[in-house]
Parts: sequence; structure tokens; C-alpha cells
Amino acid sequence: MAVDYQSLAVKGVQALSPYQPGKPIDELARELGLEPSDIIKLASNENPLGPSEKALAAARSALSDLCLYPDGNGYELKRALSERYGVGMDQITLGNGSNDVLEVITRCFADTESEVVFSQYAFAVYPLVTQAIGARGVCVPARDWGHDLDAMADAITERTRLVFVANPNNPTGTVHTAAAIEAFLAKVPERVLVVLDEAYCEYLTGDDSPDGVRLLSRFPNLIVCRTFSKAWGLAALRVGYSLSSPDIADILNRVRQPFNVDSVALAAATAVLADEAYLERSREVNAAGLKQLAEGFDRMGLKYIPSAGNFIAVEVGDQAAAVYQTLLQHGVIVRPVAGYGMPRHLRVSVGLPHQNDRFLDALAEALTAGGEGG
Repeated sequence: MAVDYQSLAVKGVQALSPYQPGKPIDELARELGLEPSDIIKLASNENPLGPSEKALAAARSALSDLCLYPDGNGYELKRALSERYGVGMDQITLGNGSNDVLEVITRCFADTESEVVFSQYAFAVYPLVTQAIGARGVCVPARDWGHDLDAMADAITERTRLVFVANPNNPTGTVHTAAAIEAFLAKVPERVLVVLDEAYCEYLTGDDSPDGVRLLSRFPNLIVCRTFSKAWGLAALRVGYSLSSPDIADILNRVRQPFNVDSVALAAATAVLADEAYLERSREVNAAGLKQLAEGFDRMGLKYIPSAGNFIAVEVGDQAAAVYQTLLQHGVIVRPVAGYGMPRHLRVSVGLPHQNDRFLDALAEALTAGGEGG
């Protein structure tokens, strides 16, 4: 009799469904016989500017050492992060993207006897990593598409070990103020770790913008996670990190895989941190793109969720799946979010002005062809 290998997997993994990323350009080109150069991808919240020239130069320079293992401690990148954010190098944990760090945190601090709290409509990786280790996920209903922080605080029990908070949140783009985050942290028992996922924080501007780094010294149970994949334009290189107390970072670095960030990624990330002009341009393009998309939705009479990220979720009705497929026929890739419990919405990443226009034109045609669905 053949062995049922799925039954040998741990119970949490048996019930998992793989994370579904945005459809790659080459995949759509193969499926529909399109030219890759004629396809625009607005599905994965990538930076439409392309990489920073400083990052590219550093990456090219690092290629000559491909035969050598990378610096397993990431000294230069940690030093640059330490200087930028005013934290100790012993407070930093590097990851192969921030997803890697989120998984390491969960493996370090939760087990089959634990509960992990997160919000409805929050990043899919939170329930995924929770279920994979066999912990009990506690999904708190959202309020106005965003985290209900009061309800999340109330959901904490003696078994709770972790709380995930995305700010801004993906896929809805909602954001809480600095005061709201601080008030929430004050309610959480110190024995419970709060993971503040700030993957999109660089798009926030203003002195009153929420910034978890400013709260680290006051809340020793806080872990701030960030990434180089969004505003910094290095999604392909997979570089993320967390900032925490030295004690927490010490635990995370015991479990973090050695050499989990490669030499090219380390060099590019270190270089781009010094490219303030690139970051400012990314913010400008994003702000203008969000305005362009929102105005387009307004013209079409579509509801959308105001976003603080580099994407926006628009409600296209009961025909969202059909509209998505029609957009693909037009060579425009966006992100369906039915898997997040939002079957009437599509999430579109901010592109360059001509890409946003092309998406809006294709969306108008798709809605006319397929009907708005109520």
C-alpha cells in the first residue's frame, strides 16, 4: 500500500493552503500568448520606479564575490540600520524578506498550546505561520476594514503569546494613528509580544505619522518588522528585518537561518538606505498615483478603501472574479482578494501614471463587458 505522505505532516501543515502571490508577468504571457513587454503588473505592491541606481551599483559590485558565503551577521546593513533609526545593532534581526522574520518570531514564541491574535482582512501570512506551528489563531473582526484595536486587546487571554498588527494594513490600506497604536500597546500585558508590521511605513509622511521605532524603548514586548521590498524597491532581493529589545533579538537570531540574506541583497539594501532622493521620489509617485486611481474610481462611481500604502482596494461588485479575468485579457494584472474574505474587491498596486491610466481604461471596459454586479 502506498504511503500517504500528507498524513505524516504535522496537523497544522496538513490543513494549510499555499500562499498565492500575484500572477507573474511571464506566466500570463505564456497562458494568453501575450508579449511580456505589453503586460503591466499591478498586483504585488512593487515599486514602479524600478530599483535605485545606488542599489544597482552596489549589487553589481557584490557579484564578484558570488563564490563566497555572505556575512552571516549582516554587519554593514545592521550598522546602516542602526544609524538611521537610532537603535543598537543588537536590536536587529535580518530576514529573507519580512515574511521570514514573521515566521521566525512565531516559531520562537508560540507553540501548540498558544494563541495568536490578528485581525480580519490582515496579511495572509499571520494565520499561515500560526497554523503551520499548530497554534490557535484568534481572528478579530475588523472595524471599517481595519484593525479593531480595542477588540484585539480584549481578545488576549492567558494563552496569548503574540499579537500581529499591520500598520498600514495590507490588503485594505487602513492605518492607525501613532496615538492609537500607543494606547493599544499600553493595554497589552508585557508577557504578550506585539508584532507591529510596518512594511508600508515609508509611504507615511508627517511628524505625527505612526512610527513603531519611537516606541521600542517604552514597550519591551514590541517587535517592529519592516522590509526593503516596497518603498525601497528591492522586492526581488528579499530583505526584511525586525527591531526589538536586545533580549528578543537574541532569541530570534538563535533560530534565524545562517546566511538567510545573500551578499547582493545585503549590499543593495545598505546602499539604498543612503538614497534619500529615491525614497522621496517613491513617495511622490505613490501619492500622485493614489490620487489618480481614486479620481478614476470616483468617475466610474466605484467605492474604494482609502489607502495609506502603495495600493488601493476597489469594490467592483459580485463580478470581481470575472472582471479580474477580463483585465488579464487586457494584459493588466491586479490582485483578487477573495481569499481575504473580500470577494467583491480587487486590490491594485500604484503604478506609473501611464500604467494607472491603462488599468483604469481596462477596468472601465471590463465593467461594461461584465456588468458591475450590484
